[in-house]
Amino acid sequence: MQLWSPSAETIDAAQSTQFIKAINKKYEVNITDFHQLYDWSIRNDLDFWSECWDFCGVIGDKGGRVISDADAFYHRRFFPDGRLNFAEHFLQNRSEDIAIIFRGEDQVEKTMTFATLYRQVAQLRQFLIAQGVGKGDCVAGVLPNMPETVVAMLATTSLGAIWSSCSPDFGEQGLLDRFGQIAPKVLFVVNGYYYNGKSFDCREKFAAVVAALPSVKQTVVVEYAGDNTALGGARYLTFASALAEYQADTIEFERFSFNHPVYILFSSGTTGKPKCIVHCAGGVLLQHLKELKLHADVKSGERLFYFTTCGWMMWNWLVSGLAAGATLCLYDGSPFIDQGKVLFDYIDKANINHFGVSAKYIDALNKIDFSPEDHYHLGSLRSILSTGSPLSGHSFDYVYDKIKTEVCLSSISGGTDIVSCFVLGSPTLPVYRGEIQTRGLGLAVDAFDDAGHPVRSANNADNASNADNAKGELVCKKPFPCMPIRFWQDVGDEKYHEAYFSRFNGVWCHGDFVEITVHHGLVFHGRSDSILNPGGVRIGTAEIYRQVEKVANVVDSVVIGQQYEDDIRVVLFVQLCDGEKLSDALINEIKQTIRQNTTPRHVPAVILQVDAIPKTKSGKVVEIAVRDVVHGQPINNLTALANPEALDAFKNRPELA
Repeated sequence: MQLWSPSAETIDAAQSTQFIKAINKKYEVNITDFHQLYDWSIRNDLDFWSECWDFCGVIGDKGGRVISDADAFYHRRFFPDGRLNFAEHFLQNRSEDIAIIFRGEDQVEKTMTFATLYRQVAQLRQFLIAQGVGKGDCVAGVLPNMPETVVAMLATTSLGAIWSSCSPDFGEQGLLDRFGQIAPKVLFVVNGYYYNGKSFDCREKFAAVVAALPSVKQTVVVEYAGDNTALGGARYLTFASALAEYQADTIEFERFSFNHPVYILFSSGTTGKPKCIVHCAGGVLLQHLKELKLHADVKSGERLFYFTTCGWMMWNWLVSGLAAGATLCLYDGSPFIDQGKVLFDYIDKANINHFGVSAKYIDALNKIDFSPEDHYHLGSLRSILSTGSPLSGHSFDYVYDKIKTEVCLSSISGGTDIVSCFVLGSPTLPVYRGEIQTRGLGLAVDAFDDAGHPVRSANNADNASNADNAKGELVCKKPFPCMPIRFWQDVGDEKYHEAYFSRFNGVWCHGDFVEITVHHGLVFHGRSDSILNPGGVRIGTAEIYRQVEKVANVVDSVVIGQQYEDDIRVVLFVQLCDGEKLSDALINEIKQTIRQNTTPRHVPAVILQVDAIPKTKSGKVVEIAVRDVVHGQPINNLTALANPEALDAFKNRPELA
């Protein structure tokens, strides 16, 4: 079902349309729409990335080669002779226009101009130099999503050093599991933060972390929650005093290799210590500019918001909006303050144009029947982006029924692995219920069956009886610039190869179970590493979640496959509204909803109630951890979870014996 289509004026004004015109003229082709542009970008991927560099205004020397030769897919390097400075792109505008708007849950509001951003980066980079930070060194931050975090990242990357961050809700061991591997020279922390009406003092935790990280030469404390910044016996400076030591001078941007490391991001760590994923400056910059300009159509001067913490890759994606000329709208705290109204207040007061949130947030608003269109103007809003998990069909309905009719809803999906998206949206394409609009330009995305053959759907997302053979593993068949350059301390790239290339030879396998539709869009059916297999039939967990979310009393859920009597049976755990109990009538309603909208194979054999669903700190349900607990297997890294105590409710359930 088509829910929205762009006007001719919207299509004509889109940056992707201008890009198409440039390609048609230079290459004497006749591309007429976004899907044809995608096809051209795959057939001519090297030309595409070169043209993307020029169109997106990358500053630097492109060099003579677009890609290097190498036997292995993941050893090929884009623009091997290219040179640039990552931070330079973020700091081109030095005017008194607003660069960053910040809102905190505690009602703190402040703005930072482009000129102030430049000055503070210039000051802080001198401080980092004085601490011995240089090319290839690591600098880490445990900070809220606030302007100081952006300043610290840009000061770090301007020097060719590597930035890595976590959110301040991480526990001591979780931080040591991550930063203990990469040995940062300087650590930025916050004295406290706010969430859901409470203030959390972080000083004792960070004093212990600093004591356990001998690599840290200096700790910088951002004053946010309260005015006490003391870290016990640990040596530290405040952020303000670090700036005050230096005058803002003109930054001389040294240019480094296109493939020079810029970020270290961490895997969730639910199966052991988190993997340290190293991303290169040119790959991140080029991919983010492509996504922001050609997919999201973020234009210079527009205002970009994404609800994220600094422990999620969407923070890295969001801050690249500065490189696209946008004003960043940052928020720290719970999105559900004032019954979910806080972010919609922000849209109207800050005139936000592009509004990004998680699929779970949209579903939660739907559950409480909140109707923003009845309370807000939302005149500035032209796109809504959603990621973190697949956006269900009824969440699509909710956006168009209760938020705004004339808006492009772009569900997007990728991951920490590529610090960007494999599939995303375009305001020049229609929006179909339950579908992601398109594959990413220049990314040869496909769906493979177990034998490594492409599969296609003959039906669209509204037909719940799609044949199982229309679904497959999400793969990328050609190299792309934002591939990780390596995993930190991964001798011989063994972990890297195992993570992405062990399933199909010479093809990136991402671990998602997907279907490519007749609209050239995608439907996600869950993570392939948690695929259910009752009676030998593969079932994506997302197919079940989409139906369970329709049941009014269910707040959240997790579904697993349990080994039972020489087979696999489907077990569903549900978290209900406060005070609700799982009755026979509710069990029957859940089963009937699943049966009517999927197949009898999808119906859980057992449905049980729990008080909370265990999740990672970025909000992802940890199906594998739940499955391991049910089977009596150990969980290797509880510190990766936001609420590890929730796993206790899954242990030794007599109903599962």
